[in-house]
Parts: sequence; structure tokens; C-alpha cells
Amino acid sequence: MNETILVVDDEVSICQSLKAILEDEGYQVLVAGSGEEALRVVADEMPQLVLLDIWLPGMDGLDTLKAIRAAHPNMLIIMMSGHGTIETAVKATKLGAFDFIEKPLSLDKVMILVNNALNLVRLEEENILLKQKVSHQYELTGTSPVITELKEMIGIVAPTNAWILIMGENGTGKELVARSIHHLSRRSHKPIVEVNCAAIPEELIESELFGHEKGAFTGATEKKRGKFDLAHEGTIFLDEVADMSLKAQAKILRILQEKKFERVGGTKMIHVDVRVIAATNKDLEKEMEEGRFRQDLYYRLNVIPLQIAPLRERREDIPPMVDRFIKDFAAKEGEDPKTIAEDALDLLMEHDWPGNVRELKNIVERLVIMTPGQAITAADIPLFSKESGHGLESKPGLGARTPALDSESLRAARMDFEKQYILRKLRENDGNISRTAEAIGLERSNLHKKIKSYGLDVERQEGTGNRQ
Repeated sequence: MNETILVVDDEVSICQSLKAILEDEGYQVLVAGSGEEALRVVADEMPQLVLLDIWLPGMDGLDTLKAIRAAHPNMLIIMMSGHGTIETAVKATKLGAFDFIEKPLSLDKVMILVNNALNLVRLEEENILLKQKVSHQYELTGTSPVITELKEMIGIVAPTNAWILIMGENGTGKELVARSIHHLSRRSHKPIVEVNCAAIPEELIESELFGHEKGAFTGATEKKRGKFDLAHEGTIFLDEVADMSLKAQAKILRILQEKKFERVGGTKMIHVDVRVIAATNKDLEKEMEEGRFRQDLYYRLNVIPLQIAPLRERREDIPPMVDRFIKDFAAKEGEDPKTIAEDALDLLMEHDWPGNVRELKNIVERLVIMTPGQAITAADIPLFSKESGHGLESKPGLGARTPALDSESLRAARMDFEKQYILRKLRENDGNISRTAEAIGLERSNLHKKIKSYGLDVERQEGTGNRQ
């Protein structure tokens, strides 16, 4: 434990007793004999908890309590008194005391109160960290003009109940935008329920959206709540809304208009209050013109349109995204984050990223896993090399298959990659094993073992370079 507790009492014996027992429990303990001294200690040391006597010379305990709470509103304070009354305890509580204990002190009760108070401190600290982590999950990364404008729009529309239509190519982060809006809304304490409109078979659309009663059809062995029911008072996210059949669109439109439905096989009308966020990668106006999307549903959904630009139109966002993905992956795996060299970033910046942010994230994760050292360089990026003499347009791109990616298992993929990587590094260092070992961060003897285990013929592969 590293929590610090301040004991404030003008009786030296009480201070000594409490200090001894609390230190035995692993706490750091400070003492003060007056209210004035207590304020100085609080200002200097910022203890997590204060045990404060009411009857003190000069500034009494209640005045000290008020002064501490004024300067540090979140500091926990337990009041102590040998002349305790109900009125005094109530007054102390109203002034912000965590609890009140009478003298003569029961050491068991003191420890219970101290542990309860410090557990509360720990929970609040964990809650703050959790909120920060959660906020990070919904945060859009980038400072480009288009992403800055999108963030501003999200900040404006999120606190409202307005329905929103998010448009953008596959992989641009439409789901992230939807979750960010919900997180910042007044409905954030309720769920956001995702409906993948493209994945629901037409014959199951009603059951999935509205639920069903037991025995409603063959296989309905129990009652099931539908997506709209689950999203009550929260947000429903209709992803890939343009991929629904016209029949499914009609059913969606009906519930959006009436805000009520019946479960399949049921007779009870269920009223719902949901905020609707829809997303699509298609041009809905074109879909309407060609008769694949209902005009009335379009105008119902398109209250606030949000357009997400593809990654190729905001390349300046790639470096902060790469940095975030590397750090997120390291945190998930409990490892130190790797670094990425400027030449590697340059290659990533030149790519058109047809798969957008999703493709970039996958590539970064692959590089973190497959790069042996702590620094990712241009040489670690497969099929991307400025020395090749080919532009990016003529290259298959980062998403192309490599021999390692054709392997049946992760272990085999790692071995394939490592073999090719060692060969490449040997070539770069003219077959010099010592320099190669240093370049890839391996002991010379370990590199020898790997060359042997992979059956690499260094002479044949490297010609007549300098050997060691």
C-alpha cells in the first residue's frame, strides 16, 4: 500500500496509537496536533484520508473540516469525538465528512472505516481511469481539416436526439463515429444496439428486429427480445442500411414512424423510444433512382448527414493513427510499444489505402507482430521499397499476399517471415554475419543457429561477400 493517512488530534497518545496500528497495516501515517498544522500537512502531502478530531485547540475540527473541503472537495475525512452527539455527527456529515466515530476509539471500527474510505478512493481512481480508457475508445484520431470538422459536428449533434445518417467508404470508421455519438449523448447510460442490415436473412428480419414469442414458429423454443426492444431508451445503429431488401426497408420504416411493434407471434403492442443512427457505404440518392432504396425511408433517416472522408484524402492523419494503433496493441499485449521510422511512415503515407482505416490498422498490427526488433523500418514493410524502382501504383500493395501469409498457421507464418527477413538482412550486409546479427538485434551464435535451422546457403545466396 502507498496510501497516506493524516491523523489530527491534540492527544499525543491517540496519535501514537493510531499511527502504530495503521502503519502495521501498511499505510503511511502523518500526524498533526492542531487544525492549523493539519492544513499545512494537507497542502504539502495531499493524504488520501484524514482522521480529524472535533475538539482541537484554536481552529476546531469542524472549521478545519470546512477549510480542507474548500481546498480539496474530494478528500475523504473521518471525524472523531469524545463528546459526540447526533447533532454534531449530522453537522459534520453535512459539511462533507465521510463518517463519524466516537471516542474511546474501537480500533476494529477504526480499521473498518479506514478500509471502507480508502476502497472508495481506489474505486473512484479506477473509475476515472476507466472513463479515460472508454473515452479513448470512441475518440477519432487525426487533425486534418475534414476530421476536425467531423469532430465538431459530432460535438454539436451528439447531445441531441436527432437521427443521423453516416456515409463513407468501407473501413472509414462509420461504426466508431456512431459509438462516439452515442457515448457523448444523453442516452449514453443505455445501450447502443448494432444491426448489421446486410447480414440478416429476409425471412428472419422481423424476428431479429422485433423479437418473437415462444412457439411463434418452428424453433422458437423461448421468448426472444428484438433489437429495437433491446435498444429502448438507447440508440439503435442500422449499419449498411442500403443492403436491406425493399421488404425489410418497409418494416423498418413502419417501426420508425409508429415507434411501436408486436413481437412475432404476439398480440401485445410494445412502445419503444430509440435514437436511430444509420450508416451506408453506398450513394443512397443513386440507390433511390434505381429503385433499390425507399425514398420515404431515406428522408426519414437523413436528418443529419455526416460524411467521412476516405483515408487517401486525409493522409496527414496517418502518422497519429499509426502511433495510436501501435500503442493500443502494445497495451493490449502488455508490451512496450515499438517505434516506427520516418522511412516506414513515408511508405505508409504514399499508399492509397483502399481499405481505409481498417486496412491501416491491420497492417500496423501485422508489422508490430512480425517485426523482430523494436523499430519498424521501411525494410520491414513487405512489397514496399523505394529502392525497387517501382511506384506504388504498380505494386500489389500492403494488402497483397506474401509467402508468409499463405502459411496454414501463425507459427509457420512467423517462420516464413523470419527466413525471408534474415535473407534480406544478409544481403543488405553483404553476407557479414556479425553485422547482420547486430542489425536485427540477435546474438551472433543465435543467428548462426537460425541460418542452419532454415537451411540457408549463405555462400550461394550472398555470393562472395565478406564472411565471418
